[in-house]
Amino acid sequence: MNLSFEELIGVNGAHIGIATLDAPKSLNALSLPMIEALLDKLDAWERNPRIACVVLRGNGPKAFCAGGDVRSLVEACRAHPGEVPALAARFFEAEYRLDYRLHCYSRPVICWGHGYVLGGGMGLLQGAAIRVVTPSSRLAMPEVSIGLYPDVGAGWFYNRLPGKLGLFLALTGAQVNGSDAVELGLADRFLRDDQQDALIDGLVQLNWQEDSDLQLISLLRALEHEAVAERPAPRWLARRAAIDDLLDVHGPVHAWKAIARWRDHADSDLAKAAQNLIGGCPLTAHLAWHQLKRARQMSLPDVLRMEYGMSLNCCRHPEFSEGVRARLVDKDNTPHWHWPDVAAIPDAVVNAHFSRAWDGEHPLADL
Repeated sequence: MNLSFEELIGVNGAHIGIATLDAPKSLNALSLPMIEALLDKLDAWERNPRIACVVLRGNGPKAFCAGGDVRSLVEACRAHPGEVPALAARFFEAEYRLDYRLHCYSRPVICWGHGYVLGGGMGLLQGAAIRVVTPSSRLAMPEVSIGLYPDVGAGWFYNRLPGKLGLFLALTGAQVNGSDAVELGLADRFLRDDQQDALIDGLVQLNWQEDSDLQLISLLRALEHEAVAERPAPRWLARRAAIDDLLDVHGPVHAWKAIARWRDHADSDLAKAAQNLIGGCPLTAHLAWHQLKRARQMSLPDVLRMEYGMSLNCCRHPEFSEGVRARLVDKDNTPHWHWPDVAAIPDAVVNAHFSRAWDGEHPLADL
């Protein structure tokens, strides 16, 4: 299952639940069994009055979680071309249910977002009450490279970034570091990579029966003060004005072309972001643009319901399978997109990704 659970007993019998993603070879990519087991354990811990706090972390030095197990999803898509595979319907329902569960959890969930926090890993991190990042953190929604789109609630959390930064990150898949994450509201605390044990030890020592919120804040502030010297220079907020001006355009085609003009920019971060876009999937740009536009006034449950339909429809269309083949399976990095020209993608194709892809009541209607 590549997932482990433990409980540490603290002061006055309080328990700290620790859930560890344990698939370091795949950078802790989320499989359906992992998602379902984590959901079950969170439910059990919430019913247990002794559980005071939950820590969610990933094993290995490279990543908290680099996304979902898209290889298995694409294998199912290839076996059922033009259809929604049963695995995809189960996977995306369970994943989005887990993300929402974290947002609504009644106990503090502390997510340790070290290393790569990509795709599905971002869905977990953004749902936690306390989102910790470190000097090694690299946060991104890089779906433009594989022909998907930024899901797991990105329509909700990217729309809350200043100006056009959320749109820019969605279109380019650009990474943000730990300082960026805190500045942009994608994380709450910056700690050193070697402070995880100190954090857990501190949680065990807290008196969870009296002023626990104040004690928790004091613990986090003390650890954060020790980590100040290791904070990297932030990159993206200082570039907001230029990005806002660049993306003051009408429609995804104009946005694509505007960003592409930065491919040789003297600013290496902007040039790299533009190159990511140019090498990515043109259809993703259309989907991300309309996703964020539609989601602007939506609640989180409505965003997740919309993204569920988008994800299932991506499984029915060819770009997702081709992107995963090129980037993760054959690794030739030469995807042959079905719609290679961003300006020539029919509106009907884009609109089809927002169409109903299930029978009966929406599977996430109860969120």
